[in-house]
Amino acid sequence: MNPAVGDDRRFVLTLGCPDRTGIVARISAFLAELGGWIVEAAYHADEDTGWFFTRQAIRASSVELSAYEIRERFAKVAAELGPETEWSLHDSGEPKRVVLLVSKEGHCLHDLLGRAAGGELPATITAVIGNHRDLEPVARAHGVAFHHVPFPAAGTDDDARVEARTAAFARIREIVDAHDPHAVVLARFMQVLPPELCEHWTGRAINIHHSFLPSFVGARPYHQAFARGVKLIGATCHYVTGELDAGPIIEQDVTRIDHSDTVPDMVRQGRDIEKLVLARGLRWHLEDRVLVHGRKTVVFS
Repeated sequence: MNPAVGDDRRFVLTLGCPDRTGIVARISAFLAELGGWIVEAAYHADEDTGWFFTRQAIRASSVELSAYEIRERFAKVAAELGPETEWSLHDSGEPKRVVLLVSKEGHCLHDLLGRAAGGELPATITAVIGNHRDLEPVARAHGVAFHHVPFPAAGTDDDARVEARTAAFARIREIVDAHDPHAVVLARFMQVLPPELCEHWTGRAINIHHSFLPSFVGARPYHQAFARGVKLIGATCHYVTGELDAGPIIEQDVTRIDHSDTVPDMVRQGRDIEKLVLARGLRWHLEDRVLVHGRKTVVFS
C-alpha cells in the first residue's frame, strides 16, 4: 500500500529486552513482512545492564492491519526474544488523555493548557483537580472541567488530618480513574502522593520538581539552593514513585544564576525552566519515547 503524502498517523513499537545478536534483524523482518514503512527507528544498548531498547514508528497507512492485529502477531516475536521482553505498540491516531493536579501556582497549568489549545500537546487535557480553588478560573477559561478536592489545613488534629487526607486522595483517585488518563501530571501539586496511588499510577504519574535532582529534594528547593550558594538552578520531570522525588528521570534543564540573585529571582527564573522541562517530558511520554528500566529511563527524543 502506498502511504498518502502528509499522513501523520503512526504505529509506534517500543521494546526492551536482554541484549543479544539478531534482535534488530528479527524486528526489521517482522515490519517488512507487514509492508510497514518505517519513518523512525532508534536503538540503544546499555552495557551496564545488558539491555537493549528500541522505538520503531511506521506509517499506519502503509499496512492493512489494525494496531490490535499487529499486537497479536508481534506477541509471537516478543516470545521468541525471551520471557523478559517488555514491549508495547500504540496507534498515534488513538486519542490520549491527561489529567492535571494543581495547587496554587499556575505557571505550569497555564503553559500546558496553552500548548494543548495550540495543538502542541498530543493529548486532550480532560480535567484539572486542585486542592485550592485559585486556578479554577484558568481551567474553566480553557473549557476544562475543574474539580476542587480540599485537604486538611495545618493545625488540624493529627488523627483527623490523616483521615481527611486519606479521604481526599480517595476522591482524587476516583476522579482521575474515571477519565482513564494516559498521564496524571502533578503540575506543581504540593501534596505527596501516598504509596498506593504511586503504585496504582505507575508509569503514568509525572511530576515536575523545581530542582535539578538529586540535589535539593523535598520542599523549598530554591531556598535550599540559595543557602548553598549554587550557580545553576534547574528543574526535573520524573515519574512518581513511593520514594520522594526519586522516580525515573525523563527530562532536566538548568539556568545560570549568580550571587546577586535573591530567592524571588531564582523562583522567577526557575518557573521558566519548570514549564519547558515539564512540557518536553510530558510530550515525550505521550509520544511513547520514554522506556523505563529500573530507576533509569531511555528517552528517544
